[in-house]
Amino acid sequence: MQSPSDLELLEKVNAGDARAYSEIVRRYEQRVFYVVKRMLNDDDESADATQEVFIKLHDSLKKFRGDANLYTYIYRIATNVAISYLRKRKVRAVVRLDEMVSNMLTGGNEPQRESEQGELRRLVSEAVAALPTQQKQVFILRFYEELSYEEIAQIMHRSMGAMKANYFHAVKKIGDYLKNAMR
Repeated sequence: MQSPSDLELLEKVNAGDARAYSEIVRRYEQRVFYVVKRMLNDDDESADATQEVFIKLHDSLKKFRGDANLYTYIYRIATNVAISYLRKRKVRAVVRLDEMVSNMLTGGNEPQRESEQGELRRLVSEAVAALPTQQKQVFILRFYEELSYEEIAQIMHRSMGAMKANYFHAVKKIGDYLKNAMR
């Protein structure tokens, strides 16, 4: 017996057939895992993200119009979930970086602290200047201008996901630059 097509499975899911949804998960779970793993490079996080992808898929299948094939739709959800995980990871990394810088700037007398803050600002400026053009633009618009990713995407005529990814990579490069400079 031939297995049902994605479209047939979707019709069954929309009719309330839970087994049809299980078949979709079985069919695409491994591919989704490897997509998010390539982005996250962490097995545990990738497993969690994969589960989240299928929860989001289940919640959004009623809205799926079938304009693209099902895997393309799932892939889009998977990349968005992975970017969300990267963003959460970046926030944790930035907080740690902020704590490190804060600890470095505490103590000592007032002129020494001002001098260290000036040095830190200089290093951040150098790090930003060294970024690739698009990452630099996204970083400046997001960090200094405090624009939303949606606003940045409109300004740069790119997808919001691309802007989030650019910002994540910019922050990572700046953090690496600062860590190396402060050694």
